[in-house]
Amino acid sequence: MAPQTTGNPTRQLSDAQRKSTPHIPGTPHTPDTPDASGPAGAHALDVPGIADDVPAGPPRPAATRTDTELLIAASVLLADAALAARKAGADLTGALTEGRFALQALRRPTWALGAALSCVRALTSPSGLGFGANGGVIGELARVAGNVTRRRPAAVAMAVDAFALRIEAATVTHPNLDSAHARRLTGAVVAGDRLEALRALHALVERLGVTRALTTVSPVIMELLALTGLLDENPVNDDFSWVTLAGGIPTTDPFLGLPSSLLKYLNPGPGRAERADPDPILAKVLGTSRNDIVSYINDIGALGNHGLVLLRRVACTDGAVRHVLLLPGTSFALLSNSTPQDLVGAFDGCLRTDTTYTRAAKKLLRRAGVPAGSELMLVGHSLGGLTAMNLAADVDVASEYRVTHVVTLGSPIDGKRPADHTTRVVSLVNKHDVIPMLDGRGPAAPHDIPEGWVELAWLDESYDYPLSHAPQAYSDSLRGELARYRKQVNELIRCYDGEITANQPYMLRDK
Repeated sequence: MAPQTTGNPTRQLSDAQRKSTPHIPGTPHTPDTPDASGPAGAHALDVPGIADDVPAGPPRPAATRTDTELLIAASVLLADAALAARKAGADLTGALTEGRFALQALRRPTWALGAALSCVRALTSPSGLGFGANGGVIGELARVAGNVTRRRPAAVAMAVDAFALRIEAATVTHPNLDSAHARRLTGAVVAGDRLEALRALHALVERLGVTRALTTVSPVIMELLALTGLLDENPVNDDFSWVTLAGGIPTTDPFLGLPSSLLKYLNPGPGRAERADPDPILAKVLGTSRNDIVSYINDIGALGNHGLVLLRRVACTDGAVRHVLLLPGTSFALLSNSTPQDLVGAFDGCLRTDTTYTRAAKKLLRRAGVPAGSELMLVGHSLGGLTAMNLAADVDVASEYRVTHVVTLGSPIDGKRPADHTTRVVSLVNKHDVIPMLDGRGPAAPHDIPEGWVELAWLDESYDYPLSHAPQAYSDSLRGELARYRKQVNELIRCYDGEITANQPYMLRDK
């Protein structure tokens, strides 16, 4: 499947798009973070002592939820204006350099000279597009020259302001971003001062440690990466920034601009599935399994991330026989290993649907003899959730089986869409987890998920990243203060209640 479109979508400023935390239709909205305007103030979640050695700036008025909505609305308008200005620059560049203009110049040289001067003035004047040439060979050469000489087009200036507004909006629901160290970092990135950004990052890490520093900036990680790519001298990585601004899924990396198509050469395995026997620990966990989201998370944790997945057959209370496929996430030990659960597979899963993990999972379903037309629920964590969505998006899978539910934990799936519009998608997101933000839709992003999806998001600072990403962190949250979310998910998957008649682990391999 081709990557998501990178064009400029027409976006309406609906209430859902102006909210930094999506609200599930049909349920009362209950904020999961302290109100920044309450007695605790805007620093209710700050780490004690974080600003001890940083001079305090002038006092800022307490932010309110209305302020956040206005910031997001303004960022959407600026983003659309930036994308429109960029397109205008490409159109002007194309009109000036195409063959038809050269033919007209031969016939009407005086007119052509005046038109050319007007176009050049519009493309280079600070009061116009501000060196906004792009597109085509000549336009791209001009854009490269502008990047190298640090000439900032008007489109880039508006894009920077749009990203800055998103970051500012995120500080309301993530007060740790409002600390002096974090503001120093985000301010330096917005200003394009890489040396100061490195110093600020070093100071933040020195103060908080690597994991807490990464967790602190995780709500705006995509905005920071996009700003870095947009404001450096490298013209090749700009596409990452523009796609992120437009609300699409980037198909290049933010540093070198390498295309996602390279991943198919790094992750070429046809996929293979073999039956496996559970070890004593896994067998003990599976012996207590039931149709409960916390139980599924614990099962995924017991499977580990070394290639094992689980296919379950359930004789449901309504008389139907249904199947559940549990898909664990990534092993971070190596960039690549002999299983689909590696870092290369994770990047591949973000950008494509036909991956080694999906190919191996499809072979598993055929090898297990799951009857055509069977109802199937896919439950995945991290890369497993991505793979669940990729399977649901696969037309062959959707036509052979009835994918009723996709339940994901800590997965960046917001750019994916199931092939069957009736598939129920349930996404569980801890906002303290970095990984779900990698789809470009952070808490302050101006685009929203489809209305039919259910996203349950919360802010749990019990664990720093990467522990906040672990299945156990999600299990702990749903067994504790978020028991209402557990109940809600269990109601959505109630049709899978029944007797488990088979629990079969499979080992997935690249080849």
